[in-house]
Amino acid sequence: MPLITISQSIGSEGLTIARLVADGLGLKLYDDFELQQMALKIGIDAKDIKSLDEKAPGLFDRILYNRPELYLDYMETVIYEVARAGEGVIIGHGSQMLLRNFDCALHVRVQTATQIRIKNIMDQHGVSRPAAEKLLRKIEDRQRGFFRYAFHLDWDDPSLYDVIINTGKMGADTAAGLIINAANSEDIRTCSIYALDVMERLSLEKQIHAALLKNEINVITLNVDVPEKGLAHISGFTSSVDDKDRIEKVIKKVPGITDVKTEVSFISGMI
Repeated sequence: MPLITISQSIGSEGLTIARLVADGLGLKLYDDFELQQMALKIGIDAKDIKSLDEKAPGLFDRILYNRPELYLDYMETVIYEVARAGEGVIIGHGSQMLLRNFDCALHVRVQTATQIRIKNIMDQHGVSRPAAEKLLRKIEDRQRGFFRYAFHLDWDDPSLYDVIINTGKMGADTAAGLIINAANSEDIRTCSIYALDVMERLSLEKQIHAALLKNEINVITLNVDVPEKGLAHISGFTSSVDDKDRIEKVIKKVPGITDVKTEVSFISGMI
């Protein structure tokens, strides 16, 4: 079975289509709620996760505003962890960017005309047209800005997607049928053991990076690598003797890490 990412412009019925695709293929759907559950399962502190609110888009909004670099580590950790299963339907959260180099992932973009999206937002959230327009602009500006910051890519770039669907031209059932047919085709490969191993190691790298950030350790001059399962290799420089001493202790607390190799030098006065 395939690994599918579905990215949507707000008001484009992407979540509805994602649910239909997941049901049609017998796959698990990773929406906001499921991704938050996955975050808790892998040890991300519950107090760092905003309570689910379907009217407020985005997974870790509060973290994003306060500490965008930590948000990015959390988001990448969760997406890579989900992808380790090798199958499923992931809705949004940069999954099309994070998994763009994995041939086994099918990337879908769902979009439609602005006026249709505004009407959908009005109907779904019970707000006026001006309020819907304001919400749409706010969310799109935030999404585009964040993706440029995080990935140095434009999320509207069609080369990021294998299938682009306009729900102004077709209903959710038809759109889901197209995705299901594409996913079932011989052209879409299942994820190899190698790809799944890479995702596991990437997930661990991001968990380590997040743990260092949470413990107020400067990561700018540190390199984090997980060359093999269970082994973390940290190299680089630090201007704090305390940080140098704490690095190994912090990393050993990350689930899945059993051995730490550190090659970190102390340089006084380094920025």
